[in-house]
Amino acid sequence: MTADTSTATDYLKQLTTALPELNLSRVVDWGARLAQLGGDGRRLLVAGNGGSAAQAQHLTAELVGRFQTEREPMSALSLHAETSSVTAISNDYGYEQVFARQVRAHARPGDIVLLMSGSGRSANLLRAVEAAREVGAVTWALTGPAPNPLATVADEAVPVDAEASSTVQECHLVVIHLMCAAMDAAVAAKDDTATDAVGSTPSVPPPSSASSSEPAGERRPGAARADGTNLVVVGDAFLDRDHLGRVERVASDEPALVVTGGTTRARPGGAALAAVLSARQGYPVTLVTALGQDAVGDHLRTLLDEARVTVVDLGLDGSTAVKTRIRAAGRTVMMLDENDVCPPVGREGVAALAAARRVLIAAGGVLVSDYGRGVAAHTGLRAVLAEAARRTPLVWDPHPRGTVPVAHTAVVTPNSREARVIASFTGGDTLSDDVEAARAVGREWGPVQVALTRHEHGAVLLADAELPPLVVPTKVAAGVKADACGAGDFFAGHLALMLACGKLPSEAVASAVEAASAYVAAGGPRTVDYPPDDGSPRPGLSSAGPATGTQRAIELADAVRARGGTVVAAGGCFDLLHAGHVQLLEQARQLGDCLIVCLNSDDSLSRLKGPSRPIVPAAQRALVLEALASVDAVLVFEEDAPEAAIRALRPAIWVKGGDYSGIQIPEDKLVSSLGGRTVVVPFIAGWSTSSLIDSARTR
Repeated sequence: MTADTSTATDYLKQLTTALPELNLSRVVDWGARLAQLGGDGRRLLVAGNGGSAAQAQHLTAELVGRFQTEREPMSALSLHAETSSVTAISNDYGYEQVFARQVRAHARPGDIVLLMSGSGRSANLLRAVEAAREVGAVTWALTGPAPNPLATVADEAVPVDAEASSTVQECHLVVIHLMCAAMDAAVAAKDDTATDAVGSTPSVPPPSSASSSEPAGERRPGAARADGTNLVVVGDAFLDRDHLGRVERVASDEPALVVTGGTTRARPGGAALAAVLSARQGYPVTLVTALGQDAVGDHLRTLLDEARVTVVDLGLDGSTAVKTRIRAAGRTVMMLDENDVCPPVGREGVAALAAARRVLIAAGGVLVSDYGRGVAAHTGLRAVLAEAARRTPLVWDPHPRGTVPVAHTAVVTPNSREARVIASFTGGDTLSDDVEAARAVGREWGPVQVALTRHEHGAVLLADAELPPLVVPTKVAAGVKADACGAGDFFAGHLALMLACGKLPSEAVASAVEAASAYVAAGGPRTVDYPPDDGSPRPGLSSAGPATGTQRAIELADAVRARGGTVVAAGGCFDLLHAGHVQLLEQARQLGDCLIVCLNSDDSLSRLKGPSRPIVPAAQRALVLEALASVDAVLVFEEDAPEAAIRALRPAIWVKGGDYSGIQIPEDKLVSSLGGRTVVVPFIAGWSTSSLIDSARTR
């Protein structure tokens, strides 16, 4: 081998060693985000020195022109190419400021500034990062081996692990071409999706925490799931405490209740509770808030981390707020607000605000949970929220002490009392009064859709002040003491998620009413104490059926049992609901504090009754059963017998109809082993699904 050939071989060896080490998932992600950048009317600014300057200009030429496929041109500027500005700035301010001053002139919130350097030590590029943060732009870095100063200070970096600067530059060119290819692919996919969506209704993606391109634990703050759905919650966070005691007497010296004994529980409150409840629905959630540097703030950070909520902390120049409820016998006796004076927001400065801009720009949906403590009123943050609202659905959950929504807000979600205060509306508490209160809010803050929540009565959606309202009632489980704390947060978060998934506002409100009702029925804020559901089905249980399904049934049973109530369960096919079924379920409900029906799935019913069954699919059977006042939840199971369902629910009473009287009941032994009891209730003679089917076929 000659010396010249050996040199060439060594050069290629360095290149083939460095290329496989590139962070390809990040490069592809950058390309996809460039596609979104162009569609949102923002721009890319690129800077580099020497050979990197040439490559910067190569990239911007591909974007303004085209790489491989036809598409709309994208705004991209090479900062070294404006020779008059470069020489003037260098002469007047020094070469260290040559890119920084241009960034301050051209970059806007949400723009991307890409900085290219083999060493990662160029002072003018480091100054450009500082300038980008000041204006709220996102910074990317293409560098040589890390760690280096530029890779450390940039928001995201792709370093190249190679010693020779020429190898680094070769790899940078490969990265540029891969980014352009990924951007072309993302633009083409978006165009195809837009074409396919004409005349169709977008489907709601199933909740999942998995990412197709990033390893577990490495998802960047605010990053969307593989299906593009994520939520950013913005607002005031505080710590909620519940002291649960008992009242047995009145004070002897004054007419005051005496609360004795009990325990104290803590959980996230305000916007933090809204974020946790949204995250428990299976979506990535980032919370933009302001926390104090104190023990309460540290406790709240820990709780949010355990709930897998990413936090962008703007900083609070004071103490983190604490709100305490004194509760006894299922009621709140008193509420304490330990920090009623709201300290200034924004102690962490421009860097934190820039981080908030980045996650809001990448959001699939935004919820502003305004508790009137200053976050939603922050001037810099409001500008970013207004920008985000133009691109993504933004839901504003207001407070009488809060501020007005930003322009382009999609939906506001006051409750009945808040609407009356906001719009200075006087009236009663009838449906008609609530509709007029919603109209008044629309006039006060319009144009905006108003989804007014009516506590246990559901919600009203007013899309236009001149059109009839959409009224969505709710079903309240009888006999269950409901703690509705957080129901409004759950409603608003679920609404924002459904809008982000492409649902119409009417569909999203209906889904949010059902989901919030299930949250209250399952124990309200106490469900936050339970471990988040990982989405995997329990053995023998089906994820089919109504939206409340398996999880709601199990959480309802847990909540009723925790309050000392009696859980009643009954099982069956219920293929054609008849009077015998209705009487069975009504009698069963009278035996305890909730009734959960274990329902055979379609496959399970077919195995038991034959291939001609079911007549009615499981989802519709469950919906009809839940419409009965006697039924609090339905759990669909896949087995021939509901053994897994019984183990999950652990009912105190398992109910069978009178046609089982005098014979051994299959589930009795299992129910007894779990501490429950099997009972038989009277059954109406002459009624059976099979006879109804036979009768219908002979007519």
